Amino acid sequence: MKNIETYIVDSFTDQPFKGNPAGVCIVPVELSDSEMLSIAKELGLSETAFIGELNENNEYPIRFFSPVMEIPLCGHATLASSKVLFEKTAQNSFTFVNIQNLKLPIELNDGFIKMRFPIYGTIPTEVPFELLKALGIEEVNNSVYNAETKIVLLEIQSAEILKDLTPNFDKLKKSHKEINGVLITALSTKAEFDFESRYFWPWSGTNEDPVTGGTHTFLAKYWGDKLKRSKMNSFQCSERGGFMEVELLNEEQMTIKSKAQIVLKGKLIL
Repeated sequence: MKNIETYIVDSFTDQPFKGNPAGVCIVPVELSDSEMLSIAKELGLSETAFIGELNENNEYPIRFFSPVMEIPLCGHATLASSKVLFEKTAQNSFTFVNIQNLKLPIELNDGFIKMRFPIYGTIPTEVPFELLKALGIEEVNNSVYNAETKIVLLEIQSAEILKDLTPNFDKLKKSHKEINGVLITALSTKAEFDFESRYFWPWSGTNEDPVTGGTHTFLAKYWGDKLKRSKMNSFQCSERGGFMEVELLNEEQMTIKSKAQIVLKGKLIL
């Protein structure tokens, strides 16, 4: 019998039941891929993170599973895992290492958790008319594609249109066969934020991800280039909503800073 310490953590928020909930499992023994996928399905959250044992280099191996498949990199589940480890240990910094051997340095900074991520670029792309119709979008300012995540980014005219989108997810999934998700973004009209976004991914997870750190690996550079800024505040205007500060450190690395709230702790028994 395996007893696995398990948490549910709301990420990118300072309030419970806001932001993006993630499962976090502390794994003292090795689990198979099928066991981790089954746990992710059981918890039913967009992602569940599985944290291995700390090594001599102050590194924790970490893997992420949606209820559908393994996801190489997940921002909100990384933040959730960081919150759990900072609560459990006396550490104020460590590094996660994902399935791609990508190192993700984490630090606790004035009550905020700061995560270092890679920066990805985008290339221009055309999207099918059926995809726009399924989203309920009549016009786009720009459409680009990120190859690392297989996500299409669409910039639209206003945050008000963005907030009111009600996609037809069955038609959306059928409109494109070669992407993992579609990210819609617009300039923010809120004084405290620079840009807003929503992320739909019925191809590889749930219909909508409430707050998505991973998309900011290319979204931050996209808006940084447009706004000529290296530090910006982002708001994901889903029903739950969530916030983060992003900073472009150089051409290859950035930080994402936010908060998280633990809402449940228990043991999962296998």
